[in-house]
Amino acid sequence: MGGGAWYYDRDAGASVSGSEHVQTHDGSLVCADGGNPDQTSTHGKSPEEAKVLELKGWHYPRHLAGCTFSIVVHGDTEGAESVRRALHDWLSDMRLYPAGEGAVLDRYAGYYKPYATSHEELDRDQAFFEETRNATRALIKAVTDLRAGVRPAAYDLEDPRPK
Repeated sequence: MGGGAWYYDRDAGASVSGSEHVQTHDGSLVCADGGNPDQTSTHGKSPEEAKVLELKGWHYPRHLAGCTFSIVVHGDTEGAESVRRALHDWLSDMRLYPAGEGAVLDRYAGYYKPYATSHEELDRDQAFFEETRNATRALIKAVTDLRAGVRPAAYDLEDPRPK
């Protein structure tokens, strides 16, 4: 299974790979959905102290809200759709916006063929590479639109069920 999620980092002015944690402009790591950026408040990674802090009323600031993303996933047997869907749902739940239908895709290459040769089939799949380029083009357009003040329809709606 391959692929990845990318989002536009407003501070860096670039698209970067998404992961559970992201690097902030000051170099500290934060949880992508608005976790605690101040590790001194929990003396590093103390789960007990983190639970106490959260139960006091942590507001989950959703550091990446308002950004846009593109997802391209490829697989050789099963699960590409599930990975794409899970990434899409996770990023959307954090109030990031997909860059459009063509920016979110999953495909199979070398379906149920030996893993040792499935990448050769992927390398020959020019349509997949063009779809990936289109996903990138859609992301660039979405970033350009965001910079110009064009927002997705749900951009300013308040979440009635925040975490």
